[in-house]
Amino acid sequence: MTADVRPIAASELTDWLHALNAGFLTAARVTESDVAQRAKYSDLARVQGGFDPDTGRCVATFRSFAQELTVPGGAALPVCAVSNVTVLPTHRRQGLLSRMMTAELAAAAARGEVLGTLIAAEYPIYGRYGFGPATSLAEWEIDVPRTGLDRQRPAPADGSRIDLVDAAEVRRVGPALHERLRALTPGAVDRDARWWNLATGLEELSYRPYREKFQAVYRSAAGEVEGLAVYTADDAWSDAKTPQNTLRVQDLIAVTPAAERALWRFLCSVDWVQKVRTGYRAPDDLVADLLPDPRAARLVTLTDFLWVRVLDVAGALAARTYACPGSLVLEVVDPAGPAAGRYRLDAAEGERARCAPSADPADLRLDAAALGSLYLGEQSVLRLAALGRIEELRPGAAALADRVFRTARRPWCPDVF
Repeated sequence: MTADVRPIAASELTDWLHALNAGFLTAARVTESDVAQRAKYSDLARVQGGFDPDTGRCVATFRSFAQELTVPGGAALPVCAVSNVTVLPTHRRQGLLSRMMTAELAAAAARGEVLGTLIAAEYPIYGRYGFGPATSLAEWEIDVPRTGLDRQRPAPADGSRIDLVDAAEVRRVGPALHERLRALTPGAVDRDARWWNLATGLEELSYRPYREKFQAVYRSAAGEVEGLAVYTADDAWSDAKTPQNTLRVQDLIAVTPAAERALWRFLCSVDWVQKVRTGYRAPDDLVADLLPDPRAARLVTLTDFLWVRVLDVAGALAARTYACPGSLVLEVVDPAGPAAGRYRLDAAEGERARCAPSADPADLRLDAAALGSLYLGEQSVLRLAALGRIEELRPGAAALADRVFRTARRPWCPDVF
C-alpha cells in the first residue's frame, strides 16, 4: 500500500525524530528535551512525514522553515529552506521524497517565498526538483611555520585590538555583527535566536552537547566590533616533546578587510599551534593570499554547498543587481513547476532590474536548476552553455548574459542548516 504523506501532528513528533535519526545514521536516542525543543522551534504545518500504512510508523521526514537569503546588491529575500530530508532504507524508491518535495514547493510558491534553498547531502538527488548548486565552499590547512608571518608581532599596529571573550559576550555582540556580514555577502542566510543560543551554550541538544570554545573579538581603533573568530585547539605533542597542535576555526566573521587580516594573523600566531584549519570559507576567500607565503595554505576541500531553486522568476531576477546593463529574454523550462515560462530581464548596472513575463522570442533557454546555479553569481553563463545546460538561441546572448550575471566576488553561505 502507498505510504501516507502529510504534515505531522504534535503527538507524532517523537516518532518523526526517531525516523530522522535513523535516516541520518544517528544512533542517539530521542529525549523529551529533544522533542520539546523541536516543538518549540518548528512550525508543524511545515513538517511532513511519510507513514507506513501497515505499521503506522514514520518512515520518511521532511521539514521547511522561513529563511532570508542575501542576493547580489544586498536585498534579503524570503525563501523556503528545506531540511531534515530522509527516507528510511526500507522504503526507498517509492516516490516519498517526490511527494513531499512537490507539496512543499507548491506551498512555498503560494506563501510568496521567492526561492527555495537546501544543502544537498547527495549531489544527484535535487537537480530533478529544480535546485541548482548556487554557492561553493573551500577549506584550507595552513602550515603555520611556513607562512612567513612574524609570530612575535601578532597585535594590530593601527590602534585596533583583539580580545578573548566568553560565550556571553559572543551572544551579546554576535547577532548584530552577523547582520552586517550578511548584508554584504550574497549567499548568506539569517541566524535566528536559536542558532545563537546553541552556538553559545544557552541551549543544547542531547546528541550535540555544547563544548567550550575560544572566542576572539576584533575591535577597531574607535572601539567598534568588526570581527569575531571562534575556534578550538587540540593537545598534541611529538615524542620530542614539541607541540604539534592544530587550531580549528569554527566561525570567522569579519565586516572589514582590516578585521579579516587581523584575525587570521592572530590565529596563525597562537603559541604551540603548528597548523590552522580554516573551516568552511568562500572559494575566493582572502586567507591564503594574506600570508607572505600563500603556498603555506593547502586547499583540502572545494565543493558545492547551498543549492537554490527559483520559484518566482520575475520576483527573483528583479530583486538583485547586475554587473552591466543588458536586456535578455530567458525561456525557463520547469515541467509542472512554478518557474516555467518566458521572461524579459532588463538589467541596469548596479541597480535593481525589471523582469516580467514576455511573449518575445527567447535569447537563451535553460532549466530551473541552471537558473538556480546562475542566480547568485556562482556559475558562468558561458561555462554552463559549454556544458550543454544553457542553449543560446540568439548569437551573442550567452556572452551578454555572462557579463550581466557576473559578480565581483563569489557568493558564500557560512551556515549549515
